[in-house]
Amino acid sequence: MDVNWQRVAENLIARLTGPLHLRLIFQPTMAALLGIRDGLKDATGGEPPYFWAIFTNPTHGKQLLRGGLRSVAKVLVFALVLDAIYQLIELHWFYPGEAIFVALTLAFIPYLSIRGPVNRIARWWGARRMSRHAGYGALR
Repeated sequence: MDVNWQRVAENLIARLTGPLHLRLIFQPTMAALLGIRDGLKDATGGEPPYFWAIFTNPTHGKQLLRGGLRSVAKVLVFALVLDAIYQLIELHWFYPGEAIFVALTLAFIPYLSIRGPVNRIARWWGARRMSRHAGYGALR
């Protein structure tokens, strides 16, 4: 069993310098851009911060998680395909568990980590602008 974990660790570390290593920059960037887009949509729609709402609203949480997966599905599939290509080129084998781990790390985690903060910042910014405009109108 220890040999398997060692192989997994070596394979994951090898991805940093192997072929297609630029995906380690592009995939999280694309996922973050999707998270920004969806966070702004949440803010304008008055939705609560995404990740927080998944856990605090259990009835709505599953629906939110499905929607998030739908939003980032293309990036996840692309990450899986690229990792499969990498594995076939470099390892001459396909390890699905590693591919899923890499796809979630490169795509879904950046998406989750940015969507909620963007929502909060956009709501704060919007409230700040509204209060500034309200104060300006009162001075006239």
